Amino acid sequence: MKPAHRMHAGPAHIGTPRVASSSKNAHAIMHAPPGDDHSNVMRSMPERDRDFTPVTASMVDRHVLARGSQDKVVDNTNRKGKEERPDPIAPTPTCTSSILQEDPQNFVRRASITSDSDAIPADVNHHRVDEPQAADGTPEQAVRHHPNKARGKGTLGRSLTNIPSANIIGIPTLGSHNQHDCRESKRSSRDIGTRINQIIPEGEFVGNLNDLPKARFNFVPHREVGLMTAVYLDEEFGMPCISTTPAGIIDTAECIRQMQERVGKWASAPPKEKVDHEPYIDQHTRSVSQAAWSSRSIDRQNSTGKRAVIPGDATHATAMTKIPSREMGIRACRAGTYCKHDAERSNEQVRGSRDEILVTDDHTEAGDTIGRVEPPAIFGTQMERHVGKRLDTPRGVTSSPVHIQNFPSGYRPSSGYEGTNQIADSVHNPHTLGMEDHLLDILGGHDTEAVTESSPIEQDMLIRSPESQLGSSQIPRSVRGKTKGKTEKSARQNGITNITVEVMYAAREILGTQ
Repeated sequence: MKPAHRMHAGPAHIGTPRVASSSKNAHAIMHAPPGDDHSNVMRSMPERDRDFTPVTASMVDRHVLARGSQDKVVDNTNRKGKEERPDPIAPTPTCTSSILQEDPQNFVRRASITSDSDAIPADVNHHRVDEPQAADGTPEQAVRHHPNKARGKGTLGRSLTNIPSANIIGIPTLGSHNQHDCRESKRSSRDIGTRINQIIPEGEFVGNLNDLPKARFNFVPHREVGLMTAVYLDEEFGMPCISTTPAGIIDTAECIRQMQERVGKWASAPPKEKVDHEPYIDQHTRSVSQAAWSSRSIDRQNSTGKRAVIPGDATHATAMTKIPSREMGIRACRAGTYCKHDAERSNEQVRGSRDEILVTDDHTEAGDTIGRVEPPAIFGTQMERHVGKRLDTPRGVTSSPVHIQNFPSGYRPSSGYEGTNQIADSVHNPHTLGMEDHLLDILGGHDTEAVTESSPIEQDMLIRSPESQLGSSQIPRSVRGKTKGKTEKSARQNGITNITVEVMYAAREILGTQ
């Protein structure tokens, strides 16, 4: 663990509440100090969700630090069990509880004696896993617990549904367009005649997990959350898994063909007609998706041949590396994921679509790489958006973590055929479009400010004071060169030869240098 004001992947105790808060009739209790209990605010503010499962914080205050938790966690667990009547309660250890050397298993054992609800300890090692890994392990733990409990009672549903059906696994809250991707997946499945059996964890009652084995296959649209659950269901119940992300025209068609294959293999009786989704793929590629022809339009030809730096989580970084390369003529000069545990597969998937690998969970390292490469475009997380803003580089947010402005009120999925349109807009719109660029060249732009003639003061005549040099060394390397250039430009415009700290501050105010 290390302190940071921004992180690509948060600590483990954020992953478990994300899954619990996405489910219905579940509850997570975090034993944490004030400041770590922001899950409820995140649900109500960025996602604008009015009806969500809250997370309870069992506060660590000075009294707890002095004498230990004692009965505080157990009392909070029992209280929530009586108030909310949830199916499971998941006491979630945090970094603070680990420092206090507390035993979550003991808390759960004591709470299970008196609580009206099942108490399941979040099996998370905060020193070894991060937020995506904890979020991936939490639904798998719940799926192990409830079906095994139902099996012991003889209430586990094992008979397949009469019509082809699937489980969608791994769409939690606070992801990049996750809710819209879930709606698009449900709509696409309905169109091809596949019924959705269960969706976990998004909006699903935990008690319904007993019906998971009734589906013919499991669909994991985002590998960060859900893959462990799908692997367990495959090992335990022989349920095949599809983990191809339906992003872009090519992979969306491949995902639908895999669903067609799974439905044919798991049919309880020989179907009267052969399942054929090719007409659906052809129709939606031609009529619903506008990405193919719009990428060839004259307005968007200006993007063709450009390069981009593309970091992000494993799912979105992989998709955003392949789609521009294969479908839009934009190649990634640097691409990779901050999910180091899945980096090997991600790198294999984008082989041939990028020049060099960028695998790091340190956003400052990613920013330094962007500053060094100076790409024409950046597609990544909100941290890379900040870097692109400072460098005045076309940019788009395509992966978590995201800002509140990346939780749109309208329908904007990134998967399926409708998602191909949204991805095409995200890639092309940050650039100066073709006709606009052409008119700017002909007409000399539309900047109405008077052209300022350059002063005869040359680069080698500028003198920097020791204080200004020290101040420059404290500026992040990713924006240091641009800041220096703007400061020198301001000095020449004002006839200044000696650059001091005051000149640097004045240039920042005038030119908007950050």
